[in-house]
Amino acid sequence: MTQATTSSKTLSAPRSAASATAIGVIAVFLWSCLALLTTLTSGIPPFELLALSFAVAFVASLLILGLRGAAGFQGWRQPWKVWATGFLGIFGYHALYFFALKAAPAAEASLIAYLWPLLIVLLAAVTGGQRLRPRQLLGALLGLAGTAFIMQQRSQSGMASMPVAGYTAALLCALVWSGYSVINRRLSKVPSSSIGAICGLVAIAGALCHLAFETTVQPDYGQWLAIIGLGLGPVGLAFFAWDHATKHGNLASLGALSYLAPLFSTLLLIVAGQTNAKPILLLPALLIIAGAVIATSGRRTGSA
Repeated sequence: MTQATTSSKTLSAPRSAASATAIGVIAVFLWSCLALLTTLTSGIPPFELLALSFAVAFVASLLILGLRGAAGFQGWRQPWKVWATGFLGIFGYHALYFFALKAAPAAEASLIAYLWPLLIVLLAAVTGGQRLRPRQLLGALLGLAGTAFIMQQRSQSGMASMPVAGYTAALLCALVWSGYSVINRRLSKVPSSSIGAICGLVAIAGALCHLAFETTVQPDYGQWLAIIGLGLGPVGLAFFAWDHATKHGNLASLGALSYLAPLFSTLLLIVAGQTNAKPILLLPALLIIAGAVIATSGRRTGSA
């Protein structure tokens, strides 16, 4: 009986990790909607957008957790290290990302910032939490190559001057998010419901930065719909899903699968008529899909 129980636990662990990794894909898909929804908020200052969208996420979490009464908020009783990790990761990433887009051409800054999936793959091995397999590294590199093609196709004609500050902020952006995702693994016992409170802290910090550096713009009806969409999806549910995935899923595979986001993002922009479809898009699509398949295949055999 004991042997059967041990065998059941052994089999359930990989299944649990696979399920958590699959939940991470939900976050990746939601983040792919970020570019499209952001274009619908054109004219709203970045920190104002940050504050409003995360405020929506915070209010939504209050409503959902409130359905369980006081028990729903027990996960908010955490040591300061948990709050510091979540806040610095989520707010730091967005603050650096917005600054990078202001200080450097969007396409190049986005490409540098999107080094974070590759860094997750590498950091997951360096920290000793998981063994880096050649297929995972190859998948991440193929995803990086595909992302480079997409960003190049989405870049505007003409070269603008790019300060070193823009490059630096984009690189720090990648380091912050990859570092947060890997460090979050050590907080696996912390319930993902705590993300709701962190969204509130990010909203407050965004509002303070907005009041200090920006002029308030009153959103119109369409912009409010986009802001609510952002708060419920890319900066709401996505972070809950990513939190669970990084704590219980396969970090290296998550890093490689994250390269599906720029592919989905570009396809959504094409469908919405925000960018023109080109035949050359087929090449990065194949690279990204191949990378994701290679990085997540062969688990049953345990081979590299």
